[in-house]
Amino acid sequence: MKELESFSRLPLGVLPTPLYKLENLSRELGKNLYIKRDDMTGTGLGGNKIRKLEYLLADARDKGADTVLTAGGPQSNHAALTAACAARLGMRAILVLKKRGNLTGGNVILDHVFGADVRFVDTDSYRDVYAEMERIMEDLRREGHVPYFIPVGGSVALGCLGYVGCAREIASQAEALGVSFDAVVSATGSGGTYSGLTLGAKLFMPGTRSIGIGVCDDPFEEISLRLMRETAALLECEVPIDREDVRIYYQIGPGYAKSSPEGREAVYRLARAEGILVDPVYTGKALAGLFELERQGNADLAHAENILFLHTGGAGALFAVDL
Repeated sequence: MKELESFSRLPLGVLPTPLYKLENLSRELGKNLYIKRDDMTGTGLGGNKIRKLEYLLADARDKGADTVLTAGGPQSNHAALTAACAARLGMRAILVLKKRGNLTGGNVILDHVFGADVRFVDTDSYRDVYAEMERIMEDLRREGHVPYFIPVGGSVALGCLGYVGCAREIASQAEALGVSFDAVVSATGSGGTYSGLTLGAKLFMPGTRSIGIGVCDDPFEEISLRLMRETAALLECEVPIDREDVRIYYQIGPGYAKSSPEGREAVYRLARAEGILVDPVYTGKALAGLFELERQGNADLAHAENILFLHTGGAGALFAVDL
């Protein structure tokens, strides 16, 4: 297996991020609930995308890129953090976003603060968004620029390495705490974080189940399986990857990037129990999913004594929705 250190990586995050027990919620649940604070990765308002961008923007730099392009919804955490990291590196960021949902406030403000060139496409299809990105990149090449394409969420094998590394980080922190996690729960919005974390758990925490909470209706069972296998191939590791390794549950509510009653309830519950903020459409829905699985006595959590929740960030979206 190739070492993670053999891949180009830029130190964009402040790592390791904190990991600790949520004492009040643990008493409420009757189980030991821990949190991994990847909302505290140190660039912009923090979030999980920083770990992916460390690898993706290193690849962009190695290829001589001066402009990075990525896509998302108007409140995309990934887009805002791409803009923040590009600013640090002296690169231009062009964000091609769907003209849907909240077009003002929250991350839209941050995109401009970070100096990004924001362009909206009036579509529901990422196929249309990617076609517009290709057109923009052709124009840039004709002008003598070197563009670099990053898909939604940075969810490609190279980006997934960030969460293979996070799993290794968690394993080290768990050992220091004298804790063995039965399960780790994370939001799944494009598949890369969950896939990297699940593969990393197989490599560094073989007794830990990785559970994803899907916040949109994409077929994450298929997406995650593909990304895990592609990332394993990139690492040249021979760990078996089967469908049984992928555990995805859904907490979509009225739709992708739209708040739900369950997500809003989870925002309030965590804030009032532990003083921690999560956004209502990604991490909040994932936390709501964890609470729901626990209430249901779901088999993946029924016998779990120590559960880790991955806080993937996104607090900027709190200022763009009505709670």
